[in-house]
Amino acid sequence: MIMRMKTHLTSFIKSNYRELVIGGILASAIFIVGHFSGGFIVRPDSVVLPFYMGINIFSFLFCWLTLALLISKFPMYKVLGVFGLLFLGAIAEYFMNIPNNPITIPLLILFWMGVSYLIIPKFFKKYQIAIIFTYGAVITYFFMFRRTSNYAEDHHPVVTTFLIVSISMMIVLWAYDRWKWLTNLRADKAKAELMLLKNQVNPHFFFNTLNNLYGLAVEKSEKAPAMILKLSDIMRYTIYDGNADYVYLKDEIAYIEDYIELNKIRYQKKVEITFIKDIPYSHKIAPILIVIPLENAFKHGVESLMENAFIKIEITTTNSGIFFRIKNNYEFKELKSKGIGLENLQKRLAMIYPNKHKLEITKTEDIYELSLSIKTT
Repeated sequence: MIMRMKTHLTSFIKSNYRELVIGGILASAIFIVGHFSGGFIVRPDSVVLPFYMGINIFSFLFCWLTLALLISKFPMYKVLGVFGLLFLGAIAEYFMNIPNNPITIPLLILFWMGVSYLIIPKFFKKYQIAIIFTYGAVITYFFMFRRTSNYAEDHHPVVTTFLIVSISMMIVLWAYDRWKWLTNLRADKAKAELMLLKNQVNPHFFFNTLNNLYGLAVEKSEKAPAMILKLSDIMRYTIYDGNADYVYLKDEIAYIEDYIELNKIRYQKKVEITFIKDIPYSHKIAPILIVIPLENAFKHGVESLMENAFIKIEITTTNSGIFFRIKNNYEFKELKSKGIGLENLQKRLAMIYPNKHKLEITKTEDIYELSLSIKTT
């Protein structure tokens, strides 16, 4: 890990060598002027030496890296314009020789606001009223008490503390704003992924059903009208209810029953289907979720078997959740991989019910069983 950090640091220095050199020269010039002007905010005679040295080292590094960053991102004139405020503050402090110089503090605040505007412009514009009000209050306090005899003892520490706290709060607020933005971005990405997974469920089912419907229409079969009605109900549920976050379990069961009836017409073979429902509690569930294992049962089971195909479905509820089980037979050679359906189901469960579901699959040479329990409270 240390070697990796060294590699990254070496690469950073090589790729930003020019900016680091120019930033270092400008930062050194600013701090030389600041030293001769007697310091900006923290005076050497007002604090202990280690604290004064630590503040100056940290301030130099911050100024250096900030300058290098700004030079790499913005035109030189903007960077020089902002840091010119700091330079002018140092010059005013040194040459004007006025106690509690009325120019230094405003220039320092304008410098910090200029740096903030360059580095985080969207954040600055979003909170510009609060930022201007806060630093305006600092400047107002400074001008109200700068001429008082006890300013250095009583009021200068207040101004210093106010500046440090306001800058710290601004950094914390920016970090929170970025965290909130990142959280919303992840939520939007999760919603988009979830919608994509929903849209992957039924395309081949609709394609195959329409092909079967075409065949029935050509034969002028009496089953065609019933098949059209079932397909219409399924499409209505998929398009409208399928876009909801949650639906009532009874509506999902009605969708599954329509799905089963439509597949009975599609396959035109004898399939033993048992559907046990025990739902004394009315829970909500993510739509088009438990139909995925049923779709796999028809695709890998009923389609592959010439006879004696069966599907057993069980849905029960408790006061705290939903239990679903499906069992079907199949030809072993047909089930070579878990397929996109099961992968889709696992991804959606992980996104919608993290740490609130349990999915178990058991297989033998000709029997496939899937059980799913979901906590809804």
